[in-house]
Amino acid sequence: MAVKIRLKRIGKKRAPHYRIVVMDARAKRDGRAIEEIGKYNPKAEPSFIHVESDRAQYWLGVGAQPTEAVAAIFKASGDWQKFKGLDAPPPLRVKEPKRDKQEIFNEALAEAHGTLKTEAVTKKATAKKAEPKADKAPKTDDAAKGDAVEAKVEDAAPAADAAVTDAPADDAKA
Repeated sequence: MAVKIRLKRIGKKRAPHYRIVVMDARAKRDGRAIEEIGKYNPKAEPSFIHVESDRAQYWLGVGAQPTEAVAAIFKASGDWQKFKGLDAPPPLRVKEPKRDKQEIFNEALAEAHGTLKTEAVTKKATAKKAEPKADKAPKTDDAAKGDAVEAKVEDAAPAADAAVTDAPADDAKA
């Protein structure tokens, strides 16, 4: 029985994907395979190639003949050179990792607002959400409640003074 290593087409119209399979030479293109040893997607950028190297070496060693397309894939992945004992080919191109959506958004936001350093989720907003839980005073006695109210009033007073001092400075600039 003549054994070939060839491509078995899967996928939709105009979107081919292939499996690299070992088949009887007399079998149909998409017929029953003896073994699947890899995958190939020519439409991806760069092309996706995955070959189980040990199985490819085994089948080449026992005399299976690769088709021209599979031989080119084996040369690109380095399996053909490994079988023949030649030097390894240059490494395959690898797809760039996808950028984080929040990072892209923050860059666009900074670009739209000039050189301001802004973020999609500000630290102030998250801090405000965390503060109310921390400010709750224990309800053990009335004296503790009074101390908490005085502390809040004292915190509010410097903020009001800052607002008053900022207002004339803005008027002076204008």
